Amino acid sequence: MPRKTSAERENAQMTTTASTIDRFVESFNVQDLDRAMEFFAEDAEYLPGDGKTHRGRGEIRAAFEPLFSGRFGLITFDEHDRLIDEPARRAAIRWTCRIDLAPEHTRGSGAVLRWFLRAGYGRRMSWEGTDLFHFDEQLRITGKYTYGSFRRPIMNRER
Repeated sequence: MPRKTSAERENAQMTTTASTIDRFVESFNVQDLDRAMEFFAEDAEYLPGDGKTHRGRGEIRAAFEPLFSGRFGLITFDEHDRLIDEPARRAAIRWTCRIDLAPEHTRGSGAVLRWFLRAGYGRRMSWEGTDLFHFDEQLRITGKYTYGSFRRPIMNRER
């Protein structure tokens, strides 16, 4: 196994739950599914708030794929609040998910759904939610629990 450089050792020591959340949210905002998946432990679970449970990286990746593929448009997250418990390796963030439904940001299947969304909400829309995270000792996500609503009036037309 190759030895780590001093910069790699320093970066590893500076990694915190908070910095892991920063990098995880950024992976969504730059639409990098491979990078987002690197944050999950192999046996992680993801509950997206729709009654389903996704266990393991394969199922979580499949659940995330539509968000990263452009199927629903360009999706970005704005973080508003954050609670971090470093010793317990737990975190919560409150966010707004913004969706740009412009044709240049959408691709793949789901054209009918996007048409209905554009008809009801216009080019841009958003909804708010909260994610709770659990981490292991290596600060890999072992649990991601999402709470939000996709129903009116929670979903808002962006101006």
